[in-house]
Amino acid sequence: MSINHIRPWRNIYRRDSRQINVGPVKVGGDAPISVQTMTNTLTTDVKATIEQVQACAEAGADIVRISVPDEASSKALHQIIPEVSVPIVADIHFHYKRGIEAAEAGAACLRINPGNIGDAARVRDVIAAARDHGCSMRIGVNAGSLEKHLLEKYGEPCPDAMIESGLDHMRILQDNDFHEFKISVKASDVFMAAAAYQGLAEATDAPIHLGITEAGGLTSGTIKSAIGLGNLLWMGIGDTLRVSLSADPVEEVKVGFEILKSLGLRHRGVNIISCPSCARQGFDVIKTVEALEKRLEHIKTPMSLSIIGCVVNGPGEALMTDVGFTGGGAGSGMVYLAGAQSHKLSNDQMVDHIVEQVERKAAELDAAADEGAVAAE
Repeated sequence: MSINHIRPWRNIYRRDSRQINVGPVKVGGDAPISVQTMTNTLTTDVKATIEQVQACAEAGADIVRISVPDEASSKALHQIIPEVSVPIVADIHFHYKRGIEAAEAGAACLRINPGNIGDAARVRDVIAAARDHGCSMRIGVNAGSLEKHLLEKYGEPCPDAMIESGLDHMRILQDNDFHEFKISVKASDVFMAAAAYQGLAEATDAPIHLGITEAGGLTSGTIKSAIGLGNLLWMGIGDTLRVSLSADPVEEVKVGFEILKSLGLRHRGVNIISCPSCARQGFDVIKTVEALEKRLEHIKTPMSLSIIGCVVNGPGEALMTDVGFTGGGAGSGMVYLAGAQSHKLSNDQMVDHIVEQVERKAAELDAAADEGAVAAE
């Protein structure tokens, strides 16, 4: 019996959307919500770009976007795409020819901004290239680059202007019998973005790409994105997402997964449940959690770990986690396995021992999953 079945208040009912493909990754419908990021290397620096894409993939990114600002960058895609393990979205602004070149280079998706790609004829040329090369597309509306006539109509960037921009450009694709597209309506203002996404979700069944654009640095951007994206996801809106941070793209991937994990929408790696620590702690919780986060980054198997400094909440939290450690006294604490007390352990052995227990549990879960897959065949 699933936890959602016995706790219906935890259910999130996702909006119905049609499904498209971004290379091998399905977006929309009943597909898992995919996590994206974007490289910040010079695309023409092929080696650095490949390394960054692969680092993001290792962190869990399902899709990676690469900027294509000039012809040299679209040529570089010919070298980059064969060397990476995730589908690439080519980010196109201003020059519609870059979209055509990116499709020819093997991009899985073309991201265009309706406000700056050019007239309908140029968009049609990009559509033809996408169709010929099996690319999907993303209509990317940004509050900061809306079309002039919409700014004149509404007086300023606003949710209604963003929705109208997106729907206008959707019609261009649909009029050309092209339906392999998703859409985003991003703003740096959380309220504006949320309102635009809610209106968009009511107006179309297209898959929706979520994002709070120009969210800020690692801390401020994470908070803003968690509030904006978290509320939309909680309402069932969103099929793929990118957390936009002025930080290493790998951090964007980590934050994206943490947002999904917090809502029970996606599970990857170890979910550490830890207390903020206080004078009752039986060991240094903060340093322990920092060490465990680094030591357990390689674990991709979904599982839970509780690290609680004392017996006030420790035993209760450990009952609901795969592995747990609760601080006690006299330099030792209690290890919990599968929610049950297992054995006492000295604090100075704690980190190595917990890593060992988590790795062992991950191996057991992986083996069980493999057996289940074989049985299903």
